[in-house]
Amino acid sequence: MIEDKQLIWRLKKGDQVALRRIYEKYKNDLLKLAVFLINNAETAEDIVQEVFVSFAQTAGTKGAIWNLKGYLTTSVINQVRNRIRDEKRHNTALQEDLETIATETNRPERWAMLNEQIKLLSRAMTQLPYEQREVITLYMQGGLTFRKIAKLQKTNVGTVQGRYRYGMDKLRRLLISEVEK
Repeated sequence: MIEDKQLIWRLKKGDQVALRRIYEKYKNDLLKLAVFLINNAETAEDIVQEVFVSFAQTAGTKGAIWNLKGYLTTSVINQVRNRIRDEKRHNTALQEDLETIATETNRPERWAMLNEQIKLLSRAMTQLPYEQREVITLYMQGGLTFRKIAKLQKTNVGTVQGRYRYGMDKLRRLLISEVEK
């Protein structure tokens, strides 16, 4: 938290190394979040890049940012929502499979197994209503509390908890049916 405040201060002073450090610190978490929400690795990368470009361009004009990770997470969520809204408006559906996210392992058989698991989870996630998918992703990948998610979604905590519970139940059923095939 203190490091984030120092990085923001340095960035406002024009320090490009600070921007690079912020990017390196948060890009993987934001990319995972975007991939799970939009289900397209290329689009997710574009969204994360857009968020960082916008952040860099406006960092000097922003007021105090108390929680940098929360601010960037909210920015990614808003970009995803905008992208989905724009896609619906233009009646185009994103149908590409989730591309493989780079893993730490060098063993090909492990990589292939992880790739299949990611594709299976990704297909199941796309079958959830967006609000449920968003809650599950923000809670599990973003580490946000239900209260923070409720604030982001402009609803109450009970609704968020219900979306999470119903989403997890449906996800569990979908994954079980896939495994049984």
